[in-house]
Amino acid sequence: MSRSVVPEAISRQPWQMLVPLFGLVLLGAAVLYSAAGGHLQPYALSHVIRFLIFLAMATVISRLNRNLFRAAAYPVYGVIVTLLVLVELIGAVGGGSQRWLNLGFMTLQPSELMKPAIVLVLARFYESLPAPMTASWRGLVPASVLIGIPAVLVILQPDLGTALAICFGGAVCMFLAGLPLSWFLGVGAAASVAAPIAFFTLLHDYQRNRVLTFLDPESDPLGTGYHITQSKIAIGSGGIFGKGFGNGTQSHLQYLPEPHTDFVFATMAEEWGLLGGLFVLFVFAVTLTWSTNVARRAPDRFSSLLAAGMTATIFFYVAINLMMVMGLAPVVGIPLPFMSHGGTSMLTNMICLGTIMAVNRWNQTNRTRL
Repeated sequence: MSRSVVPEAISRQPWQMLVPLFGLVLLGAAVLYSAAGGHLQPYALSHVIRFLIFLAMATVISRLNRNLFRAAAYPVYGVIVTLLVLVELIGAVGGGSQRWLNLGFMTLQPSELMKPAIVLVLARFYESLPAPMTASWRGLVPASVLIGIPAVLVILQPDLGTALAICFGGAVCMFLAGLPLSWFLGVGAAASVAAPIAFFTLLHDYQRNRVLTFLDPESDPLGTGYHITQSKIAIGSGGIFGKGFGNGTQSHLQYLPEPHTDFVFATMAEEWGLLGGLFVLFVFAVTLTWSTNVARRAPDRFSSLLAAGMTATIFFYVAINLMMVMGLAPVVGIPLPFMSHGGTSMLTNMICLGTIMAVNRWNQTNRTRL
């Protein structure tokens, strides 16, 4: 039998997902290049370099043994919780929030790392829990505590968007682990009752303004509704084919806030139009479909929950950001994966992707043995 000229380590990579992803990253770099006025710095070049570095990291993660993931679950969770406590004690303050640790060589946002960590620790917890106990308090209370501790610490920063992302990833793991649907419906009903109370008593003024702006952005188009209003203008003015690369007026004339981070999709849609938007949606659909199939084919409970939870985390990023820039959700500061400029968010998404690639490799190994 003839041997392939392509090394096995390369041929077994999930190119059906990686190739479209490379295209998305390059489109993101082009958008960031345009947002910087036709300059590689400070956004486009660092965006590509970060992706390549973190892709190498994701490849290393994909080669790790399943038992190493299991052994690392609780220690990793404990370390990140400790970092969140340190943020409260000595964290750097920026934009009215205390979310970062200055490590000298880089600024780290530990709350971002908790998004994949909560999935890892819950996958480990439910793997060790006997299946008949999943639908009892033993499957609910410890998992709720694991989610609640970091969520509360993140809310204190304050960072409601990241706290919701942590809760979302954890809730997906709990649901897929087998907790009764009625429990989730009960929590939803309780949340609907508690939400108005929390709105007036727990949320900060700027968070309440974001909700009110979401409900009626035109009420204050030059104040609290400015972000959403300008984002809608940018997206709508792009039409089908866009204004052309480098010809966006909303971002270049600085009408659009944060054109390189939270509102990068609006920047892209103005210059690349509906066709560019459909390409972005297509790549995310390919990535999330592939990831979901990896979770479905996983050989054991731990691997399945791990891949599904990481997929849910990436989905949360994508869904909330796209809804946010189109005025379908309040502005909560969630970047768009693989397009927005930002090191920690890129790191988080590549950790998720590398973990899913690891589960995919375990699936291939399992099929080979069969």
